[in-house]
Amino acid sequence: MKSKRMLKIVPLILVGLLLSNFGMAQQQLTLKDAVNYAVQNSVNVRKAKLDIAGGKYKTEEIRSRALPQISGTGTLNYNPIIGQLVVGDISFQLGRNWNASGGVQLSQELFNQQVFTGLKAAKTSESYYSLLASLTEEQIIEQVANNYFQVLVNRQQLNVIDTNIKNVRVIEKIITNQFKNGLAKKIDVDRIRVNLTNLQNQREQSANGVTQLENQLKFFMGMPVENSIILPPTELTEVQSLPVFPDTVNLSGRTEIRLLDIQRELYTLQRKAYISEYYPSLSLNGNYSYSGQSDKFDLFKSKNSSAFWYDASAIGVTLKVPIFNGFATRARVRQANVDILKNEEDRRETTNNLNLAYENAKIQLRNSLNTINSQRQNVTLAQEIYKSTQNNYNNGLAALTDVLDTENALTEAQNSYTQALLNYRIAEIQLIKSNGNIKSLLK
Repeated sequence: MKSKRMLKIVPLILVGLLLSNFGMAQQQLTLKDAVNYAVQNSVNVRKAKLDIAGGKYKTEEIRSRALPQISGTGTLNYNPIIGQLVVGDISFQLGRNWNASGGVQLSQELFNQQVFTGLKAAKTSESYYSLLASLTEEQIIEQVANNYFQVLVNRQQLNVIDTNIKNVRVIEKIITNQFKNGLAKKIDVDRIRVNLTNLQNQREQSANGVTQLENQLKFFMGMPVENSIILPPTELTEVQSLPVFPDTVNLSGRTEIRLLDIQRELYTLQRKAYISEYYPSLSLNGNYSYSGQSDKFDLFKSKNSSAFWYDASAIGVTLKVPIFNGFATRARVRQANVDILKNEEDRRETTNNLNLAYENAKIQLRNSLNTINSQRQNVTLAQEIYKSTQNNYNNGLAALTDVLDTENALTEAQNSYTQALLNYRIAEIQLIKSNGNIKSLLK
C-alpha cells in the first residue's frame, strides 16, 4: 500500500517541478539578474579565474628552485672489450665485463639572487592575475549591460512598428470601404497597402534583429542560446534625475590603473632578475653511489657471486662567478628599461582615456536627459497631431498624404525618444564605470 501511494505521489512531484521550471523560464530577467548570471557563467570570467589558479602553480614552480633538488640514478653496462692500463712492462685490466651502479645526488641553492627575485615576481604575478580577473568581470558586466539595453530599445522599436501596423490597418479598412462606396480613389487604396506591406517587412526584419540581439546577450552571459528570456521594459524607461558629478574622478582605484602599476612592478623585478646575472651563485652539492663489477652476469646474486661491490660519496660547494657573456646581460637590462618606459606611457594614455570617458559620459548624460524630456513632449504632440489628422481625413478634411506624413513623424518621434533612452543608459553605465563602481550593478 505504501509503495502504491508513493507511485501516485511521484507524478505529482514531477508535475510540480515542471510547472516550477516553466515559471522560472518565464520569469523576467532584470539587469541585475543578467549581470550576476554573466559573472557566474561567462566563459571569459571562468578562464580568468583559471588564470589565477595557474598563477599560483607558477609561484610553486619558481619556489621549487629554492628547495633541495634530489635525483636518483642507476646504470648497468656490459664491456665486451676492457681497456688496459700499461705501466712499464706490466698491464692492468681496467674494470670487468659487467658494471652496475646506483646513486643519489643532492643540490641546494645557498645564494642565487635570480631565484630570490623570481619568487618576488611570482608572488606579484598572483596579484596581477587576480586584478585581471576583476577587470574581465567589469568588462563582462559593461558588455552585458550595454547589450541588455540594446535589446530593450529594439523591442521598443518593434512595439512602435506593431502600433503603426495596427493604425494603418484601421486606415486601410476605412479607405477600402470608401473605395467600394465610390468615395475614395484606387490609388489611395494601393498606397496604403504598399505602406502596410513595407511596415510588415520592416517588422519582420526588426523581429529578426531583436532575436539576434537576444541571442548575443545570452552568449555574453554564458547562457544557452535556446533558453527564452523576457526583459522588463521598465529597466529602460525608469530614468532617474541627473546625478551630481564631481569635477574630477579618482582614477587610482580603477582596475586598469592598478593593473598597469602591478605590471610596472613586474617589469622592475624582471630588470632586477637580469641584473642578478652579474652576481655570483653558491650551491651545496652532495652525492652517494654504490657500484659493482663482475666478469659474469651475477651482479645481483646473493650467493656464490663473483661481483665486487663498493660505495662512494662526496659533499662540496660550487661557486659560479660570471665574468663575461658578450654583453648579453646588459642588453637584457636595457630591454627591461624600455618596457618600464613603455609602461609609463601606457599609464599616461590610459589615464587620459579614462578622464576622457568620464567627461564624455557627463556630457552625454546631460544631453540624453534633455533629449528624453523634449522627445517625450514631442511624442505626445505627434500623437495628438496624428489623431487629429486621422479624424480630419475620416471627415474628408485632410488628404491621405497628410495622414502618412503625420504617421511617419510620430514614428520618428517615438524612435528618437527610445534612442535617447538608450543613450542615457549607455552614458550612465560609462559614468558608473568611470567612478570604478561598475560592480555596483551586481547588487
